[in-house]
Amino acid sequence: MLFVFLRAITGEKKIPKTKLAKLLYLSDFAWFYNKHESMSGLEYRKFEHGPVPDYYFRLLEELESDSKIIIESKEKALLISETRVGEKVGEDLISGEEKKLIKKIVKRWDNKNTKEIVGFAHSQIPYTFVDKGDIIPYELITQEDPEHVY
Repeated sequence: MLFVFLRAITGEKKIPKTKLAKLLYLSDFAWFYNKHESMSGLEYRKFEHGPVPDYYFRLLEELESDSKIIIESKEKALLISETRVGEKVGEDLISGEEKKLIKKIVKRWDNKNTKEIVGFAHSQIPYTFVDKGDIIPYELITQEDPEHVY
C-alpha cells in the first residue's frame, strides 16, 4: 500500500510521514466501509496527530534500512520518498480494485496539506469514539456518512 501511495502522488514524489499515515488509514477504513474487511490487516491507534497503524513506524525504519525509501527532514516535516531499490518493489499484493481506491484517495488529498488531512481524520467517528492510545475498531467507520469516509 505504501508504495502504491508513493507512486500515485504528484509533484516531487515526496510525502510527509504524517500525511502518508493518514492516507493509509483512510484507504484501510474506506475499504472496510465498502467490503467489511481491512485492506492491510493492520490495527490503528488513536494518537495526538491522528490514527496510526501500530506497525507504521517500524515498517518505515525497516524500509529505510533496506534502502527502499528515504526519510529526510524538511522544516517541521519528515518527507518520505521511494529509492531506486524501492522502485523494484512490486504491487502484486494489491488488487486492481484496491489500487483504484488508493488512487481516488490520493486524488482527493494530493494537493491538501498535512494539517487538513489530520483534521479530517480527527473529525471522523472512529477517531472521536475511542480514547487516546486505544485501538480504533474498523466497524465504527460504517456509522460514518458516505461523503465523510475519505
